[in-house]
Amino acid sequence: MIRLIDHGVFLTKQGDIIENKDIREKDEARKKTMAYGILQAHNKSGDMENLKLSFDALVSPDNNYVNILQTARASGIRKFPVPYVLSNCHHTLCAVGGTINEDDHVFGLGNAKRYGGIFVPPYRAVLHQYMREMMAGGGRMILGSDSHTRYGALGTMGIGEGGGEVAKQLLGRTYDVKMPPVLAVRLTGSPRPGVGPQDVALALVAATFKNNFNKNKILEFVGPGIENLSMEYRMGIDVMTTESAALSSIWCTDESTREYLRKHGREDAYRHLTPEDGAYYDGLIDIDLSRVECMIALPFHPSNALPIREFKERMEELVQEAETEGQKIKGSGGKPFSLMSHIRDGEFYVDQALVSGCSGGLFENIVAMADILKGYGIPGNGLNLGVNPASLPVMADLMEQGIAGELAVCGVTLRPAICGPCFGVTDVPADNQVSIRHMTRNYPNREGSKPGQGQMAAACLMDARSIAATVRNGGKLTAATELSVKYRSLAYHFNPQIYKNQVFDNFGRGDDREELVMGPNIADWPKMAPLKKHLLLKVAGSYEGSVTTDELIPSGEASSFRSNPEKISEYTMISRDKDYVGRAKAVRELERQRQAWERQGHDFCGDGKSAADSPDGACDNTVKNILAALCRQEQCGVEDILIGSAMVSHKIGDGSSREQAASCQKVLGGFANIANEYATKRYRSNLINWGILPLRTEEELNVPADTWIFIKNIRQVIEGKIEEVELRMLRLPEKGGVETAGTIKCTLDVLTDDERKILLAGSLINYYKAAEQKKQNEGDL
Repeated sequence: MIRLIDHGVFLTKQGDIIENKDIREKDEARKKTMAYGILQAHNKSGDMENLKLSFDALVSPDNNYVNILQTARASGIRKFPVPYVLSNCHHTLCAVGGTINEDDHVFGLGNAKRYGGIFVPPYRAVLHQYMREMMAGGGRMILGSDSHTRYGALGTMGIGEGGGEVAKQLLGRTYDVKMPPVLAVRLTGSPRPGVGPQDVALALVAATFKNNFNKNKILEFVGPGIENLSMEYRMGIDVMTTESAALSSIWCTDESTREYLRKHGREDAYRHLTPEDGAYYDGLIDIDLSRVECMIALPFHPSNALPIREFKERMEELVQEAETEGQKIKGSGGKPFSLMSHIRDGEFYVDQALVSGCSGGLFENIVAMADILKGYGIPGNGLNLGVNPASLPVMADLMEQGIAGELAVCGVTLRPAICGPCFGVTDVPADNQVSIRHMTRNYPNREGSKPGQGQMAAACLMDARSIAATVRNGGKLTAATELSVKYRSLAYHFNPQIYKNQVFDNFGRGDDREELVMGPNIADWPKMAPLKKHLLLKVAGSYEGSVTTDELIPSGEASSFRSNPEKISEYTMISRDKDYVGRAKAVRELERQRQAWERQGHDFCGDGKSAADSPDGACDNTVKNILAALCRQEQCGVEDILIGSAMVSHKIGDGSSREQAASCQKVLGGFANIANEYATKRYRSNLINWGILPLRTEEELNVPADTWIFIKNIRQVIEGKIEEVELRMLRLPEKGGVETAGTIKCTLDVLTDDERKILLAGSLINYYKAAEQKKQNEGDL
């Protein structure tokens, strides 16, 4: 089904491997890929090894655009330099959190009016569908603050990053990255009836995620199999490449691409893209579409995917493994988590079915479901099937062509064009239930359950076709290929008047007289301290295995508070470690105490007033003694040491691009993460933009919570571009002072000059504020 080649290959235009090619030609042959040409056209550095990219358009959903706009405003923005789409598809249930979500929408619209943006009101489109229909085109690059920013099937390289990178683009800065490796994804054959795009995508993710094959690389789709796929089929595969940890993607374009853009009134956006003959790739993923089977991704990650056929053969073993994993997540106490109870008479039964958003809610997927369910009625005494079309134009055409009516008669409910269940804010299953979903993720809690409160459910990812087949069989897990179905080939008719009437496109027409309305939950970023000479850390959380962005900051109702940095920070790690916030806040309070001592001129070397003489009330004697000992050892003052919290884990940052996964750590006083691996570039970028050191080590990490760590001359390390950072674990003997309990050698890996300046400044906001102030001072002179 899928074959991986983990060494460089040369390919013909048709995607065939060129044997016996001189490897010394690879540097020139790299320039023959589609990706190289697009990156070169957007690179401002003049150096193709160290890219500084500017994008053609930007996009953000309402679960993070307020933070981005606040960052840009704090940094002195005057207008949006490129089209910036503010989509409202995540925060749409405005009863959650009172006025909070709609306050964000009002604020977003005000920014679109003031700075010249494009505002897509709620229920009109999921952000990625709008970008496909209205913004993507051949040879373009789009940056989004949602991790599934993928428009490769239309010839656009999309990258999903944290909000800091979008703010940089708004401020006229660049996206800086080393030239990424480019992998060829060669498609051959044609999918069998009943096998959908999610099946191909899950097979790809299963083959490449856990071995890091695609991590931070660009996937370039080539080969004769492309012409056998419709545009929506290609898009459905493309959007899921995020789950393989790829940086971006690009596809060969053809007449199907041109026709899609023509139907959307944008034929001028078409560009024929194909690699040149003899292009060099850093690896190859070979997918024979005719051999792809109907797939299921078991809890709790899309990479836990395998054919439904194989799952049935090993059902008890695999379900027991998933149940054990779920019980670890839920923890002891309360009702046990149960998946084995879903096996009845040798079959696996599910409780809920959903198809939604940028991956599932496409026209062809929904039509195929109607074909499978034709003549079948979904009884109201159990399993239900809900569908969120990807956009209002998709919904309108489903109604126009009668598909919506067919589904309604069957018992399928069509919901508004929002991310909904994909984001964990609608359709939460009951405790211990199993939901099957055609959407992007099935992480723990992504379906909305709260293990910390005794609520635990599970989600499995499947294609819409197999979901419909399972519903038709009364909830018994069924691959669509097990049924004999006559599929229609209906064309999607896009009505441009829907967006023309309802989307506010104000690009290039901003008015700085426009007042910005800020609801009571919209708060400015707190002040963030720059790094000092030395850094004293206390570990607020230490974890085995992987820490995902969904664990760092959960999706669902917590996202209502994302416009309030302090409130949202209360949810940090809540689903995995309810004590993390308390420990981090305690460390933050120690830094505030240290600042008070600094203001009052305390001298811990013994020549001046001691902390015990402090008029500011009770103090923490432990940190006082540590500071005193370190000041003596390093011959420095209390003003030279910064106290912050740290997080330790083997792997951190798998998942979405949400910047709150890093900013909440910073709001709570975080200054460093220590890991063997950072799951994605976007999470590492988020850490840097919020002034958190992304320390990485090859050593075994056994650093429990509450461990004290000292990093000597950290500013000098960053300024001097010293590669190695020594972490000194501190032991506090009863006799007083501090001793070294051990050391860990770390690296910050490759940092750009700007990234070094951001870390030294303490955050992206501090860095830009200083730059703007310098500019004003020079202007005054």
